[in-house]
Amino acid sequence: MAWRRIKQRNCLIGSECNECKTLFYPPKLKCKKCSSSNLSEFKFSGKGSIVSFSEIRNPLYGFEKQTPYTIAIVKLEEGPMLTTQIVDFDKIEIGTKVESCLRVMHTEGHSGMIQYGTKFKPAE
Repeated sequence: MAWRRIKQRNCLIGSECNECKTLFYPPKLKCKKCSSSNLSEFKFSGKGSIVSFSEIRNPLYGFEKQTPYTIAIVKLEEGPMLTTQIVDFDKIEIGTKVESCLRVMHTEGHSGMIQYGTKFKPAE
């Protein structure tokens, strides 16, 4: 259960440069804008909008049971963009407002250990 200790897996924790205030997700050790190493943890709101998306019908190995599924680039309200899975929607389009949610990522081994992670759903 080491995955449970990874904060970024269960909520949107990134980093903020204390010098130029640039935000990063996933977190960085060094600012890509001003090269400062003075960064601190930043928790994102989990709200954003869809910039681009694609429906996956021919999945990679290990995702066969999830097809079809939708992958999108989401721009967070605070600025950074990330690639994520979109769930619980009837119709999706560019500009759709979304919010993060905790969902099953996959099940491991014969014991069926379930791993959870962040996905996005249409905002309410």
